[in-house]
Amino acid sequence: MGKKARVASISCSHVPHQSESAIDTLLNLLSTLNDEKPFTDFVHHGDLFEAQAGSVHLEDAPEHSLLDEFHAAADLLESIRGVLGPRCNFHWLLGNHDANIQQKNPKRIPRELRQLCDWNNVPVVKKEFRKWKQIPYIHGKDSCLEIGPLIYLHGFKCGNNSDELEGLEMAYMCGGFAHRLITRGHTHQPLNIKQCSRGKIKLPWHVANVGMTAFDIKPTYMERKSTENWGRACLVAEADLVNWKEGRSWEAELISLD
Repeated sequence: MGKKARVASISCSHVPHQSESAIDTLLNLLSTLNDEKPFTDFVHHGDLFEAQAGSVHLEDAPEHSLLDEFHAAADLLESIRGVLGPRCNFHWLLGNHDANIQQKNPKRIPRELRQLCDWNNVPVVKKEFRKWKQIPYIHGKDSCLEIGPLIYLHGFKCGNNSDELEGLEMAYMCGGFAHRLITRGHTHQPLNIKQCSRGKIKLPWHVANVGMTAFDIKPTYMERKSTENWGRACLVAEADLVNWKEGRSWEAELISLD
């Protein structure tokens, strides 16, 4: 029997504005599914932090600190690891909000303070973050996590058909092999598993979006925009890691957390 992967993924927790009810639903779901068949991998698609405490916009200055965000994020990650156990591999794909904290922009965080804002070096929380494989937010293949036929990324594009367009782009960047599932977050809008196409021609790739797991409040940058299509979901996928280049070798389900 070939080696197989069983993977769960979520995105955009935006701590400390996370939805506690959605997180409770997630943890209960993971616990139940893991008891049925253990997960080999768990993926957080990024925007773990809101990064509001490091915002360049003074009018957005929050009451909480960056350290508060680090604490909330570490607690969330630790709770997920506690449910899935030590045999699971844990991955964190940095999102644009996460990358903003370390962005080389003196108007955001001065250079002389940037090292102090590295979550991997903050003594009270660094142990948790270092237990997760962190993948940088850099447009291209290096921003992707590949698990056999499964490709995971945070996402860069927004707008109509952005899941499909970016999914195809990343599929080609990751070798162009057919019959892969490309999953992302970023837009906060869940997309159930969809086969890519061009007109009436079906293409041998599928895409999905897990939406978000956060925002009990409406962020200031969305005050004049609609969030009615936002939603919370978790993608559960199983894949053959040996023969996946010979044809479709995965099954997946998008499960709502709302």
